[in-house]
Amino acid sequence: MLEFITITGIGVGLAMDAFAVSVVCGAVFKQLHVLHALRMALFFGAFQSLMPLLGFAAGKMFEGFIGVYDHWVAFALLTLVGGKMIYEAFQIEEVEKKPSDPSSLIALLVLSLATSIDALAVGFTLSLVTRFIRAAVLLIGVITFGLSYVGYAIGKRAGHFFENKIEIFGGVILILIGLKILLGHLLSV
Repeated sequence: MLEFITITGIGVGLAMDAFAVSVVCGAVFKQLHVLHALRMALFFGAFQSLMPLLGFAAGKMFEGFIGVYDHWVAFALLTLVGGKMIYEAFQIEEVEKKPSDPSSLIALLVLSLATSIDALAVGFTLSLVTRFIRAAVLLIGVITFGLSYVGYAIGKRAGHFFENKIEIFGGVILILIGLKILLGHLLSV
């Protein structure tokens, strides 16, 4: 049960980038409709599942080398990814022109890759904390799909007022999960 809660928290934390992008797309591209939102959510969810799977495979390759320090590695990776998300939330991005249509295949691939890069490092961390990778990546993908779709709907109504706060929230979640993993190991020794 605790592992499920941890993976759910990781999924929510990872989904915040895709959620924020979905909010912005919903706010900026008013001509997009439900099918566009579903397609975007599907791409984001699929990539958020694929990247941790690749990271997990890499983590399993190095498991013998870092087994003694796995809790420190998990803590460091989650803290770095979470810290990066918080840092990026405070960066001011200049927008010179309206971005290209996010519903095109190329845009969806680029956005999906950009929002899921962090999931690669988290997948490495998952190799240290769970044996149930199929269930973990499925849960992460479903969470991302759902939050991306909801984000698009929020963007249609509320604009991108919440964008930076969402990324900060996601970063804090990942840092707290890293801290939980570290303290859980250190306090059980």
